[in-house]
Amino acid sequence: MKLSLSLVLVGAMVLLSACEDEPPIRSTRTHPSHYPPPQSELPPSQPYENGPPPPPNENVEAPSQPAATAPVKQTKGDIPYGIPVPNKPGFVTSPYAPNQGYVDVRGFPPGTEVKDPYTNKIFLVP
Repeated sequence: MKLSLSLVLVGAMVLLSACEDEPPIRSTRTHPSHYPPPQSELPPSQPYENGPPPPPNENVEAPSQPAATAPVKQTKGDIPYGIPVPNKPGFVTSPYAPNQGYVDVRGFPPGTEVKDPYTNKIFLVP
């Protein structure tokens, strides 16, 4: 009896496993979009109401643009000096960003223009 019950259960399992569901059919139709259909960039051409447009006037000059001015070059009298750091020779604080940190100017003679690493402005070595 146990053997026949086991065979019936195994047979039922085999039959159930043989009955596979068919895979879902994928639609080749595109899904509707939530966006409106694209419109052409140019409006449709319309006939002229008052005749063809007038020919371009060749005597009209193009508006002149102001000439680009060159950046103003600072003279040595306009450039500030770095502030020496006490007890640290060769280090200064920037006159443009005094709270940012020290600038190493070792190897630069006094009066040399140096670029501030914090603001990218020029100052002189004291």
